Amino acid sequence: MLKRSLIFVYGIACYAVFFATFLYALGFVGNFVVPRTIDGAPRVDLRTALLVDLGLLALFATQHSVMARPAFKRWFTRLVPESAERSTYVLFSSLALIALFALWQPLGGQVWEISDPLWRGTMYAAFGFGWGLVLVSTFLINHFDLFGLRQIWLQLRARPYTHLEFGTPGPYRLVRHPLYLGWFFAFWATPVMTATHLLFALMTTAYILIAIQLEERDLVAALGEDYRRYRERVPMIIPGLRRPGRQQSRARDEGNRG
Repeated sequence: MLKRSLIFVYGIACYAVFFATFLYALGFVGNFVVPRTIDGAPRVDLRTALLVDLGLLALFATQHSVMARPAFKRWFTRLVPESAERSTYVLFSSLALIALFALWQPLGGQVWEISDPLWRGTMYAAFGFGWGLVLVSTFLINHFDLFGLRQIWLQLRARPYTHLEFGTPGPYRLVRHPLYLGWFFAFWATPVMTATHLLFALMTTAYILIAIQLEERDLVAALGEDYRRYRERVPMIIPGLRRPGRQQSRARDEGNRG
């Protein structure tokens, strides 16, 4: 019982670190409240700032992707209890973000600035919508499982972990990755786009597009035909968007049936 209790406390602590990091990220990207934000006066020369920022983004991307792969999980659970694996992943992701917040280097320069009050308000609304969509999406696919809380609760009660059933609630009927769509809004919707913010938005967008491919490969392996059919039916990020090849294939199939 002591071991189960310690794992439970550890998982709660990991989630607390994540939640604080999530709130800080909101202020960091939005340039408000927190002491260190994405923009500011340059502190080092441009070349050094670029190398530091790209290194920090690469560190997060590597950690976030490698630790999420099934092969890594199988190896990692030889070192940590299986019930604590997701919490540890959440903790490491949070630590990588904390390092990014602490060491991030502004580049200086401005790409655009929107002065019209209506459009500035629209940008802020889109920014808020993005963060809200991210949070809502996690709850639709089970927030507590995603961040390790369900796993530590089940082990505390000495109950086996059961995988969640595949479902497509709410916005998951419109796009396969509403959570990532939310990140796009959060990272790109700003009335003042600096060179620093643009670098951040471009690199995180590139990472997300790559991460989706890796994630969907794992989902197909885990869920099989159910996810294949879902992927054929529902667009990846943009609602209503279909690949031309799939539309042509569907048209041929309908023509053959006719």
